[in-house]
Amino acid sequence: TIVAAMALSVLIALVFTPALCATMLKPVVKGHRHGEGGWFSGFFGCFNRMFERNTDRYESAVGRIIRRSGRYLLIYAAIVAALGFLFARMPTSFLPEEDQGVMFTQVMLPAGATQERSIEVLKKVERHFLDDEKATAGSIFTVAGFSFGGRGQNMGIGFINMRAWNERQGPGMSVKAVAGRAMAAFSKIREAMVFAFVPPAVIELGTSNGFSVQLQDRSGLGHDALVAARNQFLGMAREDKRLVGVRPNGQEDMPEYQLEIDHAKAGALGVSVANINDTLSTAWGGSYVNDFIDRGRIKKVYVQAEAAARMTPADLGKWYVRNARGEMVPYSAFTTA
Repeated sequence: TIVAAMALSVLIALVFTPALCATMLKPVVKGHRHGEGGWFSGFFGCFNRMFERNTDRYESAVGRIIRRSGRYLLIYAAIVAALGFLFARMPTSFLPEEDQGVMFTQVMLPAGATQERSIEVLKKVERHFLDDEKATAGSIFTVAGFSFGGRGQNMGIGFINMRAWNERQGPGMSVKAVAGRAMAAFSKIREAMVFAFVPPAVIELGTSNGFSVQLQDRSGLGHDALVAARNQFLGMAREDKRLVGVRPNGQEDMPEYQLEIDHAKAGALGVSVANINDTLSTAWGGSYVNDFIDRGRIKKVYVQAEAAARMTPADLGKWYVRNARGEMVPYSAFTTA
């Protein structure tokens, strides 16, 4: 569309515009007053006189600049130098950071960590803001299982609402200072990586200021080499004092447990593959049932085994599946790990 519009504009400018100019614009001798005798004769006469006067002034100014070219070249050089100085000294971001009264925290536990561990880390984050930053933080809302880096039981996020600006007038009470102290406190949490950051001036432009870097394995070295290069790059970036909150985006590789089903044994015991998969999916992954209304809000109902019954691979032997005869058959009778 853009190319077609540009081509049409060029065609009109080269073909039709000269013909229209030759038809509509006629040379007029200076002082000629033909056609100025209507209702707007006074307006057009005044406009022409002002236009000619400004044209003469412009020609006179250009002549003075040409006669004193050395002086005006020095002025031009000074303007260029000032622009270069401002370009080098002023911040290069789209907009400078602003205290908008909110900040975020992101929690990342090792891959495979349970939701209970994530909740414990989020409680530490809550205690930091509600106890150590009670003079600056008004409230905090945390969510386990979700973050800007992805979804999973090992992920978490927190939204901190700061107190009003008139209550944070003292030094060290800005949202940026609070985020800096939070990063120092969160560095002592060994079981997770916790980051605190302030939103950009325009929320729609992202979740935080700074920049992103993407690595690409162009040599085909494999996943392990790419992860090692990423970790090396993150380590080098964290050593740079100009960078704060250096963190990877996304989740680490999740551990997998492969379960082999002996279909011959399962068939002999009267257990169908569909029942095996359904029971395993419901017990370990959860299954949606329906919705119900609680205090005016719609909430979802999920069926899932208790966390204590699905913590280790050995817990799989505690589960049974119903066969075609209505009997309960243990998973250990037809599965191997």
